[in-house]
Amino acid sequence: METTETTQINSTPFPNIPPIIESNDSEYVDSGVPSTVAIAGHPLHPLSVIFPIAFLAAALGSDFGYWLTRDFFWARASLWLIGLGLGGGVLAAAIGLSDFFKIERVRKRSAGWAHLILNVSILVLTLINLLLRLGDPESGILPWGLVISLIVGTLTSASGWFGAELSYRHKIGVVGAGSRRYP
Repeated sequence: METTETTQINSTPFPNIPPIIESNDSEYVDSGVPSTVAIAGHPLHPLSVIFPIAFLAAALGSDFGYWLTRDFFWARASLWLIGLGLGGGVLAAAIGLSDFFKIERVRKRSAGWAHLILNVSILVLTLINLLLRLGDPESGILPWGLVISLIVGTLTSASGWFGAELSYRHKIGVVGAGSRRYP
C-alpha cells in the first residue's frame, strides 16, 4: 500500500500537460532567460505577434465570407488583411530572430526550431497568398487562396503552441536573471 508521502507528484507549478517535443526539469526551477528585445524588461516578441495572428485569422474568415457570398467586399478585405498580416509578421519575425540567434537555450530546444520553421513557412505561404490576389483580389481566393489561408491558420496555431512551450515550459523571453546559454 502506497501512501501519498511516497507517491511521486509533479513538483512544478505548471499544469500536468505533457510536452509535445521535450522538457527539461531544471528549467522549471531556474529564473528564466530574458528576451534580447525588450522595453523595461517586457519582451516585445509576444506583443508583436498579436496583430499578424489577428490579421491572418481574419483573412481566413473573410475568405470564407467571399466563398459564401461572392461579395467583392470580402475579397478586398482579405487582400488588405493578408498584406497587413505579412507586414506585421515580418516585424515579429525580426524580433523573434534576435532572440533565436542571441539566446542559446532557444536553439538547444526542438520547440525553438519548430517555432522558427513554422513561422518561416507561414510568412512564405502568406507572401504567395498575397501575390495570388494582387491585381484581382477575387480570382485568387477560390480555391487556392482559401486553401492557403486555412493552412496558414493551422500552422499559426501549431507555431503558437511551440512559442508558448518556449515561454512557459523553458522560461525563455520572460523576466528573469538566467543565463542566455543552456543551463
